[in-house]
Amino acid sequence: MSKEGITKLIRSDLAAFGGYVASKSPETVAKETKLPVESIIKLDANENPYGCSPRVKQALGTYPYFNIYPDAGQTELRKLLQGYTGVSVEHIVAGSGSDQLLDLIVRLFVGPGDEVINCVPTFDMFRFSTTLCNGKLVEIPRDENYCIDVSAIKKAITKKTKLIVLANPNNPTGTPTSRQDILELVDTGVPVLADEAYAEFSGETVTPLVPQYKNLLVLRTFSKWAGLAGLRVGYGILPPLIVEYLLRIKLPYNVNVAALVAVRESLKDIDYLRDRVRVIVAERERLSGKLSKFEWLKLFPSQANFIFCHVLNGKTSQIQQELEKRGILIRYFDLPLLQNSLRISVGKPEHTDALIKALQEIGGR
Repeated sequence: MSKEGITKLIRSDLAAFGGYVASKSPETVAKETKLPVESIIKLDANENPYGCSPRVKQALGTYPYFNIYPDAGQTELRKLLQGYTGVSVEHIVAGSGSDQLLDLIVRLFVGPGDEVINCVPTFDMFRFSTTLCNGKLVEIPRDENYCIDVSAIKKAITKKTKLIVLANPNNPTGTPTSRQDILELVDTGVPVLADEAYAEFSGETVTPLVPQYKNLLVLRTFSKWAGLAGLRVGYGILPPLIVEYLLRIKLPYNVNVAALVAVRESLKDIDYLRDRVRVIVAERERLSGKLSKFEWLKLFPSQANFIFCHVLNGKTSQIQQELEKRGILIRYFDLPLLQNSLRISVGKPEHTDALIKALQEIGGR
């Protein structure tokens, strides 16, 4: 069959679908720039520069049962997460990254023509999952400081509204949403999904409130604070009925045994990981202070492990490319509501120093 013949069989609504733009791997950049892979400074995906707990590496090296399927019911994993969150196991389900659970939740609620209220600019996976389900995105712009407009969201609710999605703190801007604003939206009766991927860096969460509401859903992850991005393990704190449905519709073995071992060992080494979080937050403030000295950058306050800024003089694409030539990876945006903007993950102090030196050389051109 020809390429054209195959294309005719593909869902017409997906033929021109724009996927999610992921970060480059260090290996790819090293090959393109001819730089040693170990010299690449990766500040484009909000990863933990210190990596996982040393206990994780040791445990994975000696784990004897990689030949056995994981527990589809996630019994041990959910109990571990109960201990960490303080929320009972009936409210918990795990996934291969919190984005997998986001996708499952959207599938559960959203069908063709159903509406999802999305506060833009924000995490692009909200668009991604809604579009794949043939849902309709109702986009409510954030204000000039990237805070949500609660009044506009409430006015946008219709009989077709199935979900309100919020990244808190927001990605890519680092902007927090107050508990009061979230609960005001929960009071509408529409399911409200708070994606708290960066909660450990902000110190704020609505997780303890989930048992009090039938329509408050929270997503969390081990990717950022615990340094497990490569193992893909996230979890949802949800009403028990939603947990029951997700356990039915998820793939049976969606969290692998390596991820289970990593969570187990991470939670045994919680003091070490929390100390790393404190170090990253302190470096966030140092990075912010150094970036604020560039007159051609306008910074926004961040409660995550990254800094978001507007470029007042120069092209973000050129800045990103000049940094990449030097082996420093950052994220740039040139989209509606994110025009001429940069997002820079917080690295180690030496990463900050290298970045600042490179920006001084580039000079905002």
